[in-house]
Amino acid sequence: MKKIEAIVKPFKLEEVKDALGEVGIEGMTVSEVKGFGRQKGHTEIYRGSEYTVDFLPKVKIELVVPDSQVDNAVAVILKSAKTGKIGDGKVFISEITEAIRIRTEEKGELAV
Repeated sequence: MKKIEAIVKPFKLEEVKDALGEVGIEGMTVSEVKGFGRQKGHTEIYRGSEYTVDFLPKVKIELVVPDSQVDNAVAVILKSAKTGKIGDGKVFISEITEAIRIRTEEKGELAV
């Protein structure tokens, strides 16, 4: 099993969620996060004063999928989250050694 973490622009969340649902991936955890990468934030003017916004709002989507679904899930995320502009986000993939459903105590892929 693999854990996929995708950091995307907030307005892309519904599109990514719907696209994942179309390929049979339903369960995910979504968090509102802030961060920056190469774009290094931006400057804004508020009441005549200029200030720098270092951390931009993003959404982090986390899902655990069987190894057989990883490539498909990542392809769907990349396609649905991409705008072609700076700040589109990142996808991280890591190994999951075990998953346990608390209610039934099912383990492994059955728990996902």
